[in-house]
Amino acid sequence: MKMLIREFAKLTGVSIRTLHYYDEIGLLKPSIVDEQNGYRFYDEENLERMQEILFYRELDFPLKSIMSILSSPDYNKKSALKEQKNLLTLKKQRLERLISALDKAMKGEKIAMNIFDNSEFEKKREEYDKEAQEKWGNTAAYKESAEKTKSYSLEKWKDLNSGMDSLMAEFAQCKSNGLAPENAETQALVKKWQDFISANYYNCTKEILSGLGKMYTADERFKENINKHGEGTAEFMAAAIEIYCG
Repeated sequence: MKMLIREFAKLTGVSIRTLHYYDEIGLLKPSIVDEQNGYRFYDEENLERMQEILFYRELDFPLKSIMSILSSPDYNKKSALKEQKNLLTLKKQRLERLISALDKAMKGEKIAMNIFDNSEFEKKREEYDKEAQEKWGNTAAYKESAEKTKSYSLEKWKDLNSGMDSLMAEFAQCKSNGLAPENAETQALVKKWQDFISANYYNCTKEILSGLGKMYTADERFKENINKHGEGTAEFMAAAIEIYCG
């Protein structure tokens, strides 16, 4: 399914201007941009990513935090959805309490002021990062990533996304040129990928890199994203990483 930007905007309830901005900062890029007329086209994968973005927006996550979460090399969609559901459930319960209190107030009944307390939701949201550490991998690496990226601007996240895309495209080119995963040029590219993660997120040891490589084919989100650069790129990249990590 391919949709023009106006169709995608209507379907998602997000303005065209916002979609242009998301494209600009690398948060949500269209699947295809017509080189002749500049028309942007969106597909099912774009729709899924927009759903993730909208869930986080509904939970009052800043745009910068959403960029950080979705751009993480070890982002796990299933774990994220579970956390989002937990937070939305808390938000729903609070809204139900407020609605009930309004009904009482309309009847002239007194209501307790503690119904406005939102601390449980806020506390749970603050614990999100800690829970993510346990679910998404190495705790030390996650802490390092959180500390390193906390000051990143949206422009910085845009540059990071562009850098990751460029490296993936290089892997695709290696495969297209007929190079094997164990080829010296391919292995040098794996080192370049490792260094990129270490420089921008956390110290990417061979142990961590090995785990990421496995995830690139096991997790459909990663696989589809990498294979945008060429069919089979995710498998090629994972094989090269496995060789590199021994």
